[in-house]
Amino acid sequence: MTFAGLVGAFVLGFQHSGTLGGALSFLFVAAILAVLEISLSFDNAIVNANKLQQMTPQWQRRFLTWGILIAVFGMRILFPLLIVVIAAGIGPWEAIELAARHPQQYAHIIEGAHLSIAGFGGAFLMMVALTYFVDEGKEVDWIHTLECRLRACASIRGLEIGFVLGLIMLFTWFLPEGRDGDFLFASVAGLATFLGVEVLGHVLDRKSMVAETAKAGLGAFLYLEVLDASFSFDGVIGAFALTQNLFLIAIGLGIGAVYVRSMTLMLVERNTLNEFRYLEHGAFWSILILSVVMFAQTFMEVPEVITGLLGAGLIGLALLSSIRFNKRIRVSHES
Repeated sequence: MTFAGLVGAFVLGFQHSGTLGGALSFLFVAAILAVLEISLSFDNAIVNANKLQQMTPQWQRRFLTWGILIAVFGMRILFPLLIVVIAAGIGPWEAIELAARHPQQYAHIIEGAHLSIAGFGGAFLMMVALTYFVDEGKEVDWIHTLECRLRACASIRGLEIGFVLGLIMLFTWFLPEGRDGDFLFASVAGLATFLGVEVLGHVLDRKSMVAETAKAGLGAFLYLEVLDASFSFDGVIGAFALTQNLFLIAIGLGIGAVYVRSMTLMLVERNTLNEFRYLEHGAFWSILILSVVMFAQTFMEVPEVITGLLGAGLIGLALLSSIRFNKRIRVSHES
């Protein structure tokens, strides 16, 4: 997939510029975009692995095949086109022509929708993170004092929803008139989408009979696709800082998406989350930070490099903590 994508980027660059230098430039940008997608979505791979462990091998394969088609063509091509169709009030074919012939104008329209995207993604991801930490059934804590207090709050029904709604209202209050309505609608839509997917998952997973296995897999599959879409928002918007070519963005981010999903399956097959007990915690803290960053982007520009480094740093610290814990366990057993 990497080879095919890079070859496609090279051919696209040659067709676009007619020169070897232009083709190599497209090839380089595609590689940078793939690295960007991997760095921003590594925490996504860990969270996906947590859910994927509950799915059958058949649905795990579908996650890598059908899911990658949705991730590449849905989020990296159809989603940006849909934004332009809605924002500019034009048809799908006109949006494709705009992307091909006037990429700078196309990118400007995408950037204009950043407020709504940040609201939707921020609300959805914050609910994902808080639902993990505010859980009475959670047994392992990494940042012990803080996570214990969050777990103790699980008895307060609807706390996560109330907190996110309060945050949405606070940001809406401070946004200038004319922009607050878009942010409020998108944020509430992100919250409602999370709740809708949760309800659907509980309905599909209610029965545990073998005949219902496919439905249970479908519920988890839909949850993972929406989660992947929320993670993709930041990468898609950030990609336009490197290039305005929609098709090059789809190639570069698509390569990264394949790697992320392959890492997810690897984490499941090698039982990595059980071997490194705090790795999952680091991923969910990274998601919480990312959601805060997306809300903050309504007022200021936060470079994707900072977001990626924060997420990678938290996951790295969680990995080191897991390694130290495993060493202590081995020493205690040997003694």
